[in-house]
Amino acid sequence: MAKKNKSVRRRRKRRVLFGIELFVLLILVGGLFIYAKVNEKMNKLDIDTSSDEASKVEVNEAVVGSKTLKGFTNIALFGVDNREEDVKSGQSDTTIIASINNDTKEVKLVSLYRDTYLNIGNDKYTKCNAAYNNGGPTQAMSMINTNLDLNITNYVAVNFKALATAIDCLGGLDVDMTYVEIVNTNDYCVETSKVTGMDYEPIELPEYPGDDKQESEILGSYHLNGVQATAYCRIRYTSGWDMKRTERQRYIISLIVEKAKKASLSTLNDIMDQVFPMIATDFSKSDLLKLGMGILSYKLGETSGFPNSSIMGDEVKRAISLDCVVPTTLETNVKALHQFLFGDEAYEPSDTVKQRSDYIAGHTGFGNSYVSDEQKALISDRASTYDGSADTQSSSGTSTYSDTDDSDYSDYSDYSDSGSSDYNSGGSSDYSDSGSSDYNDSGSSDNGDSGSSDYNSGDDYNDSGEFGNNYDNGYEGSGDDGSGSGSSGESGDGGSYNNEDDNYNE
Repeated sequence: MAKKNKSVRRRRKRRVLFGIELFVLLILVGGLFIYAKVNEKMNKLDIDTSSDEASKVEVNEAVVGSKTLKGFTNIALFGVDNREEDVKSGQSDTTIIASINNDTKEVKLVSLYRDTYLNIGNDKYTKCNAAYNNGGPTQAMSMINTNLDLNITNYVAVNFKALATAIDCLGGLDVDMTYVEIVNTNDYCVETSKVTGMDYEPIELPEYPGDDKQESEILGSYHLNGVQATAYCRIRYTSGWDMKRTERQRYIISLIVEKAKKASLSTLNDIMDQVFPMIATDFSKSDLLKLGMGILSYKLGETSGFPNSSIMGDEVKRAISLDCVVPTTLETNVKALHQFLFGDEAYEPSDTVKQRSDYIAGHTGFGNSYVSDEQKALISDRASTYDGSADTQSSSGTSTYSDTDDSDYSDYSDYSDSGSSDYNSGGSSDYSDSGSSDYNDSGSSDNGDSGSSDYNSGDDYNDSGEFGNNYDNGYEGSGDDGSGSGSSGESGDGGSYNNEDDNYNE
């Protein structure tokens, strides 16, 4: 009897072990099936893994091998204003730096204001979003890296339709909105619907809350479909301009991320089927799978914009004949950026960044004396390397970057961003409009504006006192007061930047 009982127990044990093995085997088979399905879906992506293109992305020598940056995965996200299917050309209407902390899985987003005056490559200084239009994602990533001391070599690019389709697949988004945002969203829906070929219903306009509350008071949460949410992301005719617009974009991204985490497999399958064909990237499929496998552990942290300290408007246009956003200064803004993204409180920018910072300050006239109060502690006491020689780069004495329409920044000549973001996602979908704007509409290229001004009315944005006509570059020993000849900041080759030739229209 004892032997019989032992035999029964052994058979039961073998059955249990076999059951566990079968269960594990089923999980592995299921995992391989899901991997195969996802792998199949990834064939729909426009994946560019050309080694030639990857090798052309520039990174400042001082950044190569950085121990700090090795702990982060930095990615460039481009929203391209291109009505065609090819998203590797056209204007980068939106540029966002996504930085993932490899240890904590926290994701921080920084919007690069599109009209920021930077070196876009080949020693040309102009609005930064011209880099994508001139040389696609390769030149755009190089522009980001060399001006901001980053090491980005991977990008993801989408157009309006991709964003709208993804949102529809998720069943729409619940968005907190003000009266002015509702009005503008309805306006932008008309063209967004035409461009994407997708439908929408106008948002019912609530009772007018009054002049003093139309932009500040959240009237409620409105369920937006893809066209409506995309139109909301494009709004620029409100106070805060591109700073506010980019904040809205980061807000929508946070809502998409939170909803995607809770989505069913069938919903995610729909997104892969419908949206993947509209995405361009240089990530390999294996790298994308690694990122995707960790999506549930990612949490969206703080978001911000670049530059945090800047000046735009009539002073800038008078100084360099170009309607753009001038970082004050590039050096202090890069220090602040590295503090924000990587917690590097003692970051020292590369010589490349310092030289470009000196050029921008010297050529425009907006140097250390225009740095916002929040970043004054980041000003270095070194002497400028700028010698003023680039002021003769344009023989015409006018901007080499054509800007013939009304000013994008009229009456907003005194804007200095304090660096505090209006929107701090903190991993939640809470939207806070506290008044310290993180935005600036740098000459948006959204279509349908007929060349009208982005900034033709409203209150002056003044964080630190009225700027006069004193173009003190703030650097000792520069030998140039920075007021210049009214020539463009496009340096070196003496060639002109032509809107028509380069298809860059504001």
